[in-house]
Amino acid sequence: HLMHLGQFSLGAAALVMTEMTNVNPVGRITYKCAGLYSDDDEKALKRVIDFCKQYGIAKQGLQVGHAGRKGSTQPPALGAKPLTKEENAWETVAPSAIPFGDGWHTPHALTQSEMKELTKDYVATVQRAERVGYDVIEMHGGHGYLIHQFLSPLANQRDDEYGGSVGKRMRYPLEVFEAMRNAWPSDKPLGIRVSAVDWVDGGTTIEDTIVFANELKALGCDYMDVSSGQVDARQKIPFAPGYNAPFAEAVRKATGMATMSVGLLPGAPPTAALVASGKADFISICR
Repeated sequence: HLMHLGQFSLGAAALVMTEMTNVNPVGRITYKCAGLYSDDDEKALKRVIDFCKQYGIAKQGLQVGHAGRKGSTQPPALGAKPLTKEENAWETVAPSAIPFGDGWHTPHALTQSEMKELTKDYVATVQRAERVGYDVIEMHGGHGYLIHQFLSPLANQRDDEYGGSVGKRMRYPLEVFEAMRNAWPSDKPLGIRVSAVDWVDGGTTIEDTIVFANELKALGCDYMDVSSGQVDARQKIPFAPGYNAPFAEAVRKATGMATMSVGLLPGAPPTAALVASGKADFISICR
């Protein structure tokens, strides 16, 4: 993190994002994923961000997340497959006991009391991020991770007040976001990454995402980072340069919320054109 984030902090980008950092150990994707849930984590990340700010000029953001049913896997370089018992797999959690795909762990369906405790973990991570010195927080609500799992009817098949209609499916994500907003200074931006569509029949639609964006805006969400997919192994994504840009534009036009576009953006001139043409307010170049 010191070298990776430090190099980007020197210039060019206005904001450098520490990618998905998890709110508890169960929320990690792999056993090598970063977290911000202990004093040791906080001390280590503070060293990194202090370094970035001492020698760099960019603002620093933290993407806060929980992998849900997509956790307990090998690191990508080792195959990214679900861990076996012999590899010290841990039990994953999700809105419903539905695995991501064939061969994946069946997650434990969260109870409402467990959801309340998990919200506290999000809040504690936000409080640690403030002490570390981050300027921006982005709640990870996309790419098939826990918050996205609640939003998607493909992963959320609960029969209580947190499942069913789009209003019920977004109830827990909104509760978590509101708790994070209340724990984060009002003068510092708090945004969210979402997957605007699931690319699977019966999944989340852009209309659902616009409804969600309006509710988030009322809670003080400053921007929406608009990606897509990754919640269901059956997805068919038409990968092409700027393939997510129309979704950012749709959210921006429908809600007035600032949006970020991300995903296969083809270099500086055409990417800058997305902003100049009003299709997005800013863009993210990944890794």
